[in-house]
Amino acid sequence: MLALKQCPIPANEPERIAQLRSFEILDTPPEIEFDALTRVVAYAFNMPIAVIALMDSDRLWFKSRVGLDVPELDRKIAFCAHAIMTPNAPLVIEDLKADQRFDINPLVSNSPHLRFYAGAPLVDDSGHALGTIAVIDTQPRTFSETQKQTLTDCARLVMTALQGRRRALVLERLAMTDYLTELPNRAQFDQAMATEMSHAVRSGTTFSLLCLDLDGFKGVNDEFGHAAGDEVLCEVAQRMLRQVRQSDTLARLGGDEFAIITRDNDGESVAVLAQRLMDAIGQPIRLSSGDAVTLGISVGIAPYTPDVTSAHLLLARADKALYSIKNRLR
Repeated sequence: MLALKQCPIPANEPERIAQLRSFEILDTPPEIEFDALTRVVAYAFNMPIAVIALMDSDRLWFKSRVGLDVPELDRKIAFCAHAIMTPNAPLVIEDLKADQRFDINPLVSNSPHLRFYAGAPLVDDSGHALGTIAVIDTQPRTFSETQKQTLTDCARLVMTALQGRRRALVLERLAMTDYLTELPNRAQFDQAMATEMSHAVRSGTTFSLLCLDLDGFKGVNDEFGHAAGDEVLCEVAQRMLRQVRQSDTLARLGGDEFAIITRDNDGESVAVLAQRLMDAIGQPIRLSSGDAVTLGISVGIAPYTPDVTSAHLLLARADKALYSIKNRLR
């Protein structure tokens, strides 16, 4: 049995993979912008197959495809693995069966019996080839310099779309993230509450809301300044994160107010979580100035029940429980 030729690996492979992952596009659902471009490319080059392909560490994943049924290929048999080795020029194989690199490739020697490949690398601003836009045929073909340039231009259009998509994700994340603690902010919290409410109504599941407020935080700002207060809030956020589950939503609502949405609605379990939070926050916090401060935290708990008709009502119940506790401490 003939062995496949060794799959080439770019010298900058770790950095290339990191750049690819930064686009957060692998395994995402189809998007009109990419599908439309793939259809146009297939039509413009009169090819039965056109793909926008991204080269992951062990597979070639298709963001968009025309004339191809499979969503991904093993990297070992992917023509794109060779195309990304030359980021500055398209790879054109006018007859795959006549090329020793591909003559025993199962895509060539077996169904679908591919014979022609042209792929232009998708190159990011740092020079990493993330994948290709490619056209493929089951018949040998010639490919002119003009066609090579046109395919390269199409690759630039794909990268423009990818970079625009990444910028939109970054802006969306910034709009939903607290600038100081990097926790979800009030906007993201409101979305999470709406999602949990909808899920609970549809499926009959339950969850609990915890509202938390630091005790003595104003004194930190007054004595040590607002920069020290910011340090405290960041440390408190990290301590809270270590106590909640990955499925919980921890958000900073503003100032020294935090909230947690947990799908655990068992009263005893939620009380245990609240006690863990109080114990964690109650440990001394060392400031960069060398000073140490010790704070407390009050926790108000409101379980979701069928009579809760809105997220606002549940939040009001948790707030009421919180301030009832704070009033008792005064």
